[in-house]
Amino acid sequence: MLALCLTSLALAGCQGRGGGIGDITGSIGQSKAQPRSATDWRTESERWGKRYEASPKDRDAAFNYARALRALDQNAQALAVLQSAVLAHTNDRELLGAYGRSLADNGRLKEADEVLSRAHSPERPDWRILSAQGTVADQLGDHARAQQIYQAALKIAPGEPTVLSNLGLSYALSRRLPEAERALREATSTGTDDPRVRQNLVLVLGLQGRFAEAEALAKRDQNPAEAAATVAYLRRSVSQPNSWDMLRDGAKTKPRSASAPTREAAAPQG
Repeated sequence: MLALCLTSLALAGCQGRGGGIGDITGSIGQSKAQPRSATDWRTESERWGKRYEASPKDRDAAFNYARALRALDQNAQALAVLQSAVLAHTNDRELLGAYGRSLADNGRLKEADEVLSRAHSPERPDWRILSAQGTVADQLGDHARAQQIYQAALKIAPGEPTVLSNLGLSYALSRRLPEAERALREATSTGTDDPRVRQNLVLVLGLQGRFAEAEALAKRDQNPAEAAATVAYLRRSVSQPNSWDMLRDGAKTKPRSASAPTREAAAPQG
């Protein structure tokens, strides 16, 4: 559970896996009708893949095909598509953002950090890109920098639940649990129905030993038996002397999002 929830730290710009690292924060170029199920993503992959094969320099085909591939965990292929697209469309910041997230998916975090920094400008900052940068910084272990980046994102998008969720997890990684709880409670108070945000709060409540509250909240998204099992596992995990190491290791894993069944659970949404 510790590692599972901390994969939420990739929630940056993370609303459905097709968004990119940190996908709980919502993906760049994400449409309101973004597909959710594995079947939907496969259909999208086939549709856009045919268009991409017919015209590899088609910007929209490359962007949407890569998004579907990422949702299906075909990360190496998605990266190859985006790498070619960025070479053909060098000034497309949206493609750069997707490419940066894809680099992070493939564990190339330092490259992802550099690419994401070029995906927007100080004059026209993008909170989704900032949130993605924050999740990369967290995965690199630079939590102080990550928190500064999330705060910058919140100045652009005040109250954005996905950024608040990532900020809360970053505070948790820094052992600043009261601040983590405040950020996550603010995220849940916005009316978001994203179960990943609640799962992150369950994690932080458990880390504080408040298991009854954690179980009550877990029941929002799990049946009573599942919620009890989740909290029982949390209870055992936090009693281990290496629980904080587990937490940090979980944050370094590839982010997952709850919207695409093929790669979902809780995650640094980004």
